[in-house]
Amino acid sequence: MRLLDPPVLTEAEWTARQAAHERRVDAWVEPHQQRRRAGQAHPVWDFLFTYYSQTPGRLRRWHPGLGVVLTGPAAEARLDWPFHTRVGPGVAVDVEAFLARRSTAVGWVHGLLSATAGRSAQFGCFGLHEWAMLYRPGAGEVRHEQLPLRLGQAGTDAVVDSHRVQCSHVDAFRFFTRAGVPRNTLTPTRETQQQLEQPGCLHATMDLYKWAYKLSPAVPGELLADCFELAADVRELDMRASPYDLSALGWAPVAIETPEGKAEYVAAQRRFAARGTVLRARLLEVCRALLDDRPPGAVLS
Repeated sequence: MRLLDPPVLTEAEWTARQAAHERRVDAWVEPHQQRRRAGQAHPVWDFLFTYYSQTPGRLRRWHPGLGVVLTGPAAEARLDWPFHTRVGPGVAVDVEAFLARRSTAVGWVHGLLSATAGRSAQFGCFGLHEWAMLYRPGAGEVRHEQLPLRLGQAGTDAVVDSHRVQCSHVDAFRFFTRAGVPRNTLTPTRETQQQLEQPGCLHATMDLYKWAYKLSPAVPGELLADCFELAADVRELDMRASPYDLSALGWAPVAIETPEGKAEYVAAQRRFAARGTVLRARLLEVCRALLDDRPPGAVLS
């Protein structure tokens, strides 16, 4: 990744890209912050800011990515940001400092994304992970209590009983109810994540956003925003296909308990997987560039 003649952006060039990034993500950030100030929860969109640890402020923070030098007085402030250094006429990502702290994480993310990219997408889960999270709930296992169930508890349980649940994603599976766990055909764990994650999975697609911000500031802001936007689109489908009744929020259900609903779900799932394939490849390019630039002796998982 070491460039003898790295691209240099003038202040006018990079601040225009920064402003465009901020406008783009503010479509989600500003309503979220307004709700927080008002003490209002949102059962769909809060997930993007609570389950994912990236703060709104850091999401708004645009980076040019690896090997790009920002010039002008405004760039000087970035010298106080983590993993930035002076390069020639301006400021750029400090790859050496980044790898000194995060080379193991970069190696793990590269391994996960590579394994996922090399696996065939599966489209037969029909979003039943959300149903298994509500299957015959015990004490303390009720989620989103403010939302009614479209089919009631008995109807929700019946859908799970009549389907094959085959969730491969550890961070969905870990929210299954105690009764829902044995209904799954797999037992995904953190240790088996690289062996089980597959590109048709909605949660694996949403998590591209997580890997993008974990790799920041090495990831360009435009790629981070692309991953966030895809995560938001997938989140909407995930909840519309869930047992919850979202009609009060203006969303019609994707009734996966019916043949028509299953077809609608799989069609959307395929579109999201196609978008995810492109973004996963772009994230892998960042990982490879970092690993090619790792210092001697860097530890990789």
